Amino acid sequence: METRLHLKPGQNGTKQLVQKYGERLVCVRYRYDSDAGLRHKTVELIEETVPWRPASSREQHLMQRAVEEPVLLKIDYQERELRERVRQAGGRWQPAERAWVLPYGVVVDLELTARIVGDI
Repeated sequence: METRLHLKPGQNGTKQLVQKYGERLVCVRYRYDSDAGLRHKTVELIEETVPWRPASSREQHLMQRAVEEPVLLKIDYQERELRERVRQAGGRWQPAERAWVLPYGVVVDLELTARIVGDI
């Protein structure tokens, strides 16, 4: 199937659909099926609008990490159970950085991404 036209609301070919769907209309597409000899008119609609905030640059950076990339975690000395969980998952204490080192994928699995303080 081939799309030949992609129209924004208000352009010729969309006016009746703007009346029908109003502000919810995002675009109208005309798609052609050469095998069946058919033209399809499709619409893209906004179904729901909810509050959202873009990821901060730090969060964006965290999302782009490789699973095996080592990261530094801050775990306080008093958090014995958490330190033991990290140790059992393969974590290593780095005295110079005063932080634990784990692969990023393991950090995600342990749900500790908020404790990342840096890279190695």
